[in-house]
Amino acid sequence: MTSLNANPDGVLLVDKAEGMTSHDVVALARRKLGTKKIGHCGTLDPIATGLLLLTIGRGTKVQDLLMSEDKEYVGTFVLGVTTDTQDREGVVIQERPVPALEEDQIRSTFETFRGDFYQLPPMVSAKKHGGVPLYKLARQGKTVEREPRLVHVYRYTIDRIELPQIDFSVLCSKGFYVRTYVHDIGEALGCGAHLKALRRTRSGRFEVANAITVDEIKQAPREQILQRLLSLPVVSRMRGA
Repeated sequence: MTSLNANPDGVLLVDKAEGMTSHDVVALARRKLGTKKIGHCGTLDPIATGLLLLTIGRGTKVQDLLMSEDKEYVGTFVLGVTTDTQDREGVVIQERPVPALEEDQIRSTFETFRGDFYQLPPMVSAKKHGGVPLYKLARQGKTVEREPRLVHVYRYTIDRIELPQIDFSVLCSKGFYVRTYVHDIGEALGCGAHLKALRRTRSGRFEVANAITVDEIKQAPREQILQRLLSLPVVSRMRGA
């Protein structure tokens, strides 16, 4: 908890709703809390739901530390259809028949994307090129060369196979694109894929089960929202710092 002062400091765990950008959540919290100094840790795409960490006041000083934490997601992808954004919001660029894949084929393909490997950041992403976010260049129809980045998958699960859909979970390093993970698995299976749904369940030691929902932020008075704010000493202890 934190004191209900005029200039709050700390970290607010938010369960982001679908259809919102991470910036929308920041704007909502800024308006409700009446504070200008606020940021977020790790962009979630509009189709994604789940844990978004908001850093408030002096909490913004630990933003980089919090962004460097491992993250866990659950999601669903669809085989046979590739889109320009690698998720369901994009324009379909290719459709291919889905072969009669055996479970062991799918599992062995997932296994090739475990541990260290390289990902090519998608053009539709917040990563910057010459100071400009890639998604802005993509909107202009531009494609620029991107550096592959080393990422890490600590563990994954395959929770349901009902072709063409597969439910999965993944625990991964910072800077990991789940859309690209799904896209690359689809390519390795020979039919392509795109992300249908995604939910971030954990970031470091912080879990979505402890987060305030967007509806609660909209409806609750300022004092109630501040009661959910984690103080900096609490955040430090939770991180094991």
